[in-house]
Amino acid sequence: MAEERFAFEQSFSFKALPTRKFFFLQDTEVSALLMKWSMQGRISAQSFSFDQNFHSYNCERFALDFFRDPDVVSCLKKMEAGVWVPLDKPVVSVHVEVIPCTEVSMELFDPIFSCGVLRPTGHVVKCFHDVYPDYDELRQMLQEEDTEHYYVVGREQRGEFLFRLFKHLCLGGELCQYEDTIHPYINTTKQVYKDLISVQKDPDTKRISVVSTVLKVSTYDESGRCFPGIQEEEQTFAYLIVDPYRRHVTLFCHFYGVGNFTL
Repeated sequence: MAEERFAFEQSFSFKALPTRKFFFLQDTEVSALLMKWSMQGRISAQSFSFDQNFHSYNCERFALDFFRDPDVVSCLKKMEAGVWVPLDKPVVSVHVEVIPCTEVSMELFDPIFSCGVLRPTGHVVKCFHDVYPDYDELRQMLQEEDTEHYYVVGREQRGEFLFRLFKHLCLGGELCQYEDTIHPYINTTKQVYKDLISVQKDPDTKRISVVSTVLKVSTYDESGRCFPGIQEEEQTFAYLIVDPYRRHVTLFCHFYGVGNFTL
């Protein structure tokens, strides 16, 4: 069906942009935190240019072309039985979710500072948990919908890419060493978000707005799901972040597990 639907649409072609660097992958302080959170070497960002106008209505076509493009495929790997291997089978379909991305400040997180999740110093309040002995109110607020603080950040705001990024960093990798204060999470979220998202200023109103479109993606070959992981896992994720004006797209992804891996 996808092939029939896309038969008359113009295909996108992509070229890797190896000179595009990301501050959060170069900065020593951020790298130290990512190592502590068990994400260093497993989180990556790669940029590509593309050759056609992008519109949100054709995001599925865009994503399918992206994951079939030779320049892109040569950069990707998947995990099989704990070993990273190239994508050896053609992608036959994609699942694409458009993620809201409108925030241009960190005000979204203000309610967390006054709801009881944190001490006045920014220290995270510890709490009892049946399964996790070293648990805290911040992780509970991020993960457990039936708790009192879950919607202190509203449902709509929780869907924003900025909040999703914050949650990914807070939960970390398999051997994550969690922070005692919220500040490293907030500061790192701000830096990564700034690195990934494109904004513009209206010359008349001086208002800053996001121009990027964020797509959460997963791909399937003839055997089933293949990227970013064979099995679904909240902390194994892939986002395509599209700048339609510059015709650049960044693949931002993380692979949950033990040990380091670099795309």
